[in-house]
Amino acid sequence: MYPENAAYTNMGRTLSYSELDQLSMQFACYLQGTLGLTRGERVAIMLPNILQYPVAMCGIFRAGLVVVNVNPLYTARELKHQLVDSGTKCIIILENFAHILEDVIADTAVSNVVTTGVGDLLGWPKGALTNFVLRYIKKSVPTYKFSNSISFRRALSAGAGAALNEVDIGYADIAYLQYTGGTTGVSKGAMLSHRNMIFNVQQTITWQNDAYVGVEPIVAITALPLYHIFSLQGNCLTVMAQGGENVLITNPRDFEGFAKEIAKFEFNMFTGVNTMFAALMDTPSFSIIDFSFLRVCIGGGMAVQPAIAREWKEKTGNTILQGYGLTETSPAAVVCPIDSEFTGTIGLPIPSTEVIIAGEDGNPLPIGEIGEICIRGPQVMEGYWKRPAETAEVMLPGGWLRSGDIGRMDPDGYIYIEDRKKDMILVSGFNVYPNEIENVIVELDGVLEAAAIGLPDERSGEIVKVFVVRKDKNITEQDILDHCRENLTNYKRPRIVEFRDSLPKTNVGKILRRELRD
Repeated sequence: MYPENAAYTNMGRTLSYSELDQLSMQFACYLQGTLGLTRGERVAIMLPNILQYPVAMCGIFRAGLVVVNVNPLYTARELKHQLVDSGTKCIIILENFAHILEDVIADTAVSNVVTTGVGDLLGWPKGALTNFVLRYIKKSVPTYKFSNSISFRRALSAGAGAALNEVDIGYADIAYLQYTGGTTGVSKGAMLSHRNMIFNVQQTITWQNDAYVGVEPIVAITALPLYHIFSLQGNCLTVMAQGGENVLITNPRDFEGFAKEIAKFEFNMFTGVNTMFAALMDTPSFSIIDFSFLRVCIGGGMAVQPAIAREWKEKTGNTILQGYGLTETSPAAVVCPIDSEFTGTIGLPIPSTEVIIAGEDGNPLPIGEIGEICIRGPQVMEGYWKRPAETAEVMLPGGWLRSGDIGRMDPDGYIYIEDRKKDMILVSGFNVYPNEIENVIVELDGVLEAAAIGLPDERSGEIVKVFVVRKDKNITEQDILDHCRENLTNYKRPRIVEFRDSLPKTNVGKILRRELRD
């Protein structure tokens, strides 16, 4: 429909839809032909926002396979669990993180590794120079070795000219295994089908209504990581469905570079989390960004603070529209109307979506009463991968999904978040589950018990604090922090450690995290 439109831009290099079509076909032929992967097998992508991500993703789908998104910053322990649980057969990984995979690959079903450098699709000579600097000047690529690996460029060459066997994929087939934390501390794979994702993309486009009238094509700033469901659906898939361009920001933590990069574009769409909005506005080069073309600005992942929303409006002239969803809802479920102002509400259910506020028995509560937010719609997941019991725990009769969040609905149907039913901690838009942190800490010799809670933080929304009961009094705060650094991704790591002689518990021995918070 739009072969010459820009599809993805990164570091000055743009892939058109025609080029994306060609490269993804080559990659699909490599996966299907050279590797012999068959319908429904899982392929992991462990990449930041670089051009290789959409090429790999589209190639995986064209070969009839399932995408398993992996956070590139995972520790070996976290990576091993996800690869083992999903039964992943092949992984595409940035070479900077390949040494982490090397530590665990023998314990997984992964038999083929595709490695790539940041510059592999940036063209000559920029790509070669970028890889050289990262490998030999900045020395950011630790050594690694695999018995069965191939570079991304060679994989593309291997698939060039080959014919792809068509695979009969239906709406109910799984598109993504999107991993989310669990109250048990075990990360679970939400099975998001092609039906779930297609519906959620169309629901989002319908919600946008006439926001992009006169804009062609849409240009979206994609700084949130594509392995996160918010960016994956809201930017990657929804913008692609409309023939738009995703401007990929590989390192959004470099806010000065981030600001200077997006200042080059007349962008119409911007998605972010509260911490990103705040840090970007505090960046000197923020003043050179032209926001006059911006039509849709969505804040999700965590609550947008009113002060940040006000400042953003003053400086850009645009309203941050809060949205709400879960990995289990693909993710969009509730969002503020496109022409609304910031009021603190998360908005209204998106098209073809129903929301109720339910009591403990699962029945709807009257307007204004506080209860659990429950969601029903075509975007609700098919279930958790190989976990029927845990699927049953979150699904009510009639297809209603328990969100685990506590809220209320006003007489006009607007929904407000009041609290979280779960003990989940929200750090910069990422879910952090206390049991996972606690399980890691008690593995340390000399620790008897641990409890994790979230504390308010101006930058990240919340930070993790842990309470620790020691068996060995020689265990120090630094010992705890060092152990967590080895076993947990950065955003999950505790920032505060408090030692106690005991932890508050129920009469059956369950730790009372709420009492610790209070």
